[in-house]
Amino acid sequence: MTGRAPNHVATDRMGPALAPLASRHLRRRDPVLGAVVARVGPCALVPRGDPYRYLVRAVLYQQIAGHAARAIEGRLKAAYGGRLPAPDRLRAARAPTLRKVGLSRQKIVSLRAIATAFDDGTLANRRLARLEDDAVIAAVTQLRGVGEWTAHMLLMMSLGRPDVLPVGDYGVRKAARDLYGLADLPKPNELTELAEPWRPYRSIAAWYLWRSMDTVAP
Repeated sequence: MTGRAPNHVATDRMGPALAPLASRHLRRRDPVLGAVVARVGPCALVPRGDPYRYLVRAVLYQQIAGHAARAIEGRLKAAYGGRLPAPDRLRAARAPTLRKVGLSRQKIVSLRAIATAFDDGTLANRRLARLEDDAVIAAVTQLRGVGEWTAHMLLMMSLGRPDVLPVGDYGVRKAARDLYGLADLPKPNELTELAEPWRPYRSIAAWYLWRSMDTVAP
């Protein structure tokens, strides 16, 4: 990951137990972000979903409106008994079946790549949970349709890693620009430098940056 210190597997997942420690750290180390923390309140970022299903949903939601993606997800689940299909079933799914639920040819290719990797053991939920952050990124970005941004979101939202900085996320970059009075959206190296005081809670700092855009000061 761009700009990370020598990394290790996080022993603490994000959640209620970690949130107060992170909040105190951010308020102490960065007065600008600390004001956002005070205004927004406790961090509510809790990891959900196993890596396989997170990646499947990430592809479903890429580059289309949320309501359209939710409709496609609903139809896909309905075709498989109300749940996202397991890797072996998704790998074996015929293209006409997947097109019928609204998936494009490109997304079908991506979903099959994910399903194949998890079905043949190239990737596994437990193995990903044990890998260092950079190793997770390297592993999943080998898959068609999975880029660095998706890998960062996987680390934060599924694996619960507390010190991930999504340098390519537009919302994080826009919030940083507005909060810190920057002339332009920060480039990855600029955002990394700005975020140095937030270690080892950069995931939680990113959550506060997202929230800063939809929370107004009293």
